[in-house]
Amino acid sequence: MVGFLGAVVAAAIVLISTSSIVLVESSITTFSKAFKPLYGESNIVSYEDEGSVEIAMDEATSSGFHSKEMYVQGYFETSLRLPESYTAGVVVTFYASNNQKYPYRHDEIDLEFLGRARGGTWSLQTNFYGGGHVERGREERYDLWFDPSEDSHRYAIRWGPDRITYYVDGVPIRHVAKAPAMRAEFPNKEMRLYGTIWNGSDWATGGGRYKMDMSYGPFVAKYSGFVMNGCPFNGTGPRDCVDRGLTLTREERLKMNGFRRRWMTYSYCYDIKRYPLSLPECVFNSRELRHLQKLHPKTFGYSKNSN
Repeated sequence: MVGFLGAVVAAAIVLISTSSIVLVESSITTFSKAFKPLYGESNIVSYEDEGSVEIAMDEATSSGFHSKEMYVQGYFETSLRLPESYTAGVVVTFYASNNQKYPYRHDEIDLEFLGRARGGTWSLQTNFYGGGHVERGREERYDLWFDPSEDSHRYAIRWGPDRITYYVDGVPIRHVAKAPAMRAEFPNKEMRLYGTIWNGSDWATGGGRYKMDMSYGPFVAKYSGFVMNGCPFNGTGPRDCVDRGLTLTREERLKMNGFRRRWMTYSYCYDIKRYPLSLPECVFNSRELRHLQKLHPKTFGYSKNSN
């Protein structure tokens, strides 16, 4: 557990592009300094001198929090421990959005954790969209190489003007480069960071087959170690901004490809029934496709020639 307890600890994150090395000073900050309750305040409990927070869902209410600041671009991270036992239908999130400010044309970048049925595992889903284009789902789902309910693990979003990267314990698991044809479908407006827990029984586990069972509740998610290394938006525009739209290093890309070939369970880019023509940012990877075809041949068009 991070031992900052009410203090701000300076750290350096090294971001490497193809042409230069950029040192960006970041900080681990406290929950009370960076966030405030969004709803279900009775189920939000801060601890460790308000550096960490537990949010719960019980029979009365779910709960969530959001950042005090809005940001344009940045690196955002939290350490998160998910609820234990049977958690089908439970959704825990760490994401960026501006749906309250732009309700009909909002942007979003999601890390969503989908609860498990008996004998199953938690699933991590990533998604993003811009300009309110929710009809263009860009979801990917993954298993994890650990049980996320046994201990805290680090999850992060890096958002730049033309790149989005998702991380698990420092390993990039998804990297999206903006394609010109995406236009407003790529997130480009200021957003807040959110953490929530809620009932997604209609879709979250087995496509809605397994429902939430409150006899296993209350369900509690624990967040700590917040890194809010973003470009704050001051009402009229960003301030103190650093371009974080950097490419991955060769080592990072190798780690990401290894993760995706082993742990990815769904990607919209290969779902030919949903998108007969791939969306413009999709990059075809034959090894990813073969992996997905073996898992879900009906969805990803498995054939004898796919090996």
